[in-house]
Amino acid sequence: MKKILLASALCATLVYGEAAKVLPVEKRTFDQSKYIPDISAILDFSYVNNSVGNDEIAHLELPGIAHGLLGEHSHGSSNHATYNSKQGFNLNYAEVVLSSNVDPFFSMDAVFHFSKNGVEVEEAYFTTTALGNGLRARGGKLNSNFGYLNAQHHHYWDFGDMPLVYEAFLGMHGINELGAQIQWTAPTPFYLMAGFEVLQGENEQMFGNKTIGNVENPIAKGDNAPSLYVGYVKASHDIGDTTIFGGVSYAQGSSRVDHSEDETPYVFSGDSKLYGADFVVLHSLNSYSSIKWQSEWLSREMGGIQYNLNPISSPNINKKQSGLYSQLIYTHDKNWKTGVRYDTIYKNDVKEDGIDANKPNDFKKYSAMIEYHTSEFARFRLQYNRNNAMYNENGDKVDVNSIILQANISIGAHAAHSF
Repeated sequence: MKKILLASALCATLVYGEAAKVLPVEKRTFDQSKYIPDISAILDFSYVNNSVGNDEIAHLELPGIAHGLLGEHSHGSSNHATYNSKQGFNLNYAEVVLSSNVDPFFSMDAVFHFSKNGVEVEEAYFTTTALGNGLRARGGKLNSNFGYLNAQHHHYWDFGDMPLVYEAFLGMHGINELGAQIQWTAPTPFYLMAGFEVLQGENEQMFGNKTIGNVENPIAKGDNAPSLYVGYVKASHDIGDTTIFGGVSYAQGSSRVDHSEDETPYVFSGDSKLYGADFVVLHSLNSYSSIKWQSEWLSREMGGIQYNLNPISSPNINKKQSGLYSQLIYTHDKNWKTGVRYDTIYKNDVKEDGIDANKPNDFKKYSAMIEYHTSEFARFRLQYNRNNAMYNENGDKVDVNSIILQANISIGAHAAHSF
């Protein structure tokens, strides 16, 4: 018996010894920490004072472009609120982020938004890490890389609200869709990337493909998904302490816009195209100080039938609308930052059955902010907005002055943001 045990022990020693020659030390033991994703939580809280009350501000609009950009409003049984939507205190969201490498071939990220209206999957996608040849693929629910700002989360913005042209054309979430993305980074001495995305097409402000109304007798019949396609080219180059970044983007898809339960009910069915160009210059003064100029231009074309439900009519609608924002941010040190932003939508050509609808095109907004960081995990921003873009339901222009005091606090491990 003792001989059998000794032989078994010797065999085990020899087998383990051979394995030890093959397996590196870190592979010989199980490490639970490698299977725990990075977890972070971000709280965004604000105090708002508007010159216009909650009841009135929710009914303001950009004629021929969008409504519900300020305040809280309803779409049927759903209640929608923009960030900083109410007078007084606002819990804009609590965001939970999970991120980790899956294996040598994939990583995975998930972002969940908690608000008083419920829980939303903001993003949840996998990303390839080993395709090689400059290729990277991504699939799931994701922020499109259209333009510059669209891929960024709210807590990374330099202002507490989205630029006017972005929110007017795409809504407060931008192009945030289910779909697939492929990107190729060229082997050039400077950064050059081209990307293409196939997306479900569910943006409620400009795109969409669902049937609206009764399926057997619809107001507007739906289209097959996926129905939104996005392409872009981006480049960057460093000149000394200055980084120059620019890009052009294009999106095309079906449009099904449902406002059938609004005060002036209508449904739009057609197709849309969106063009974008962005330009960013970042000049570093020292390790903590910099100046950043950021600008984006958006232009859209929408064509189709608008089904007006009260009174009933169905004119052919063609829209050509353009706008931009430009902002300048000065980072004084690791604690203080200031900035100004100019927003405008300068083109608003709307035709109904070929006849000019004579919509206004003098939409402008001015913003200024000062921000204090206690650390990289906590920042406090005071922002002033002078919004000269809004009109009431009678067609009268209403100027809105707003003061926003915002606190953005985060805990946990959070991946660095891209430039």
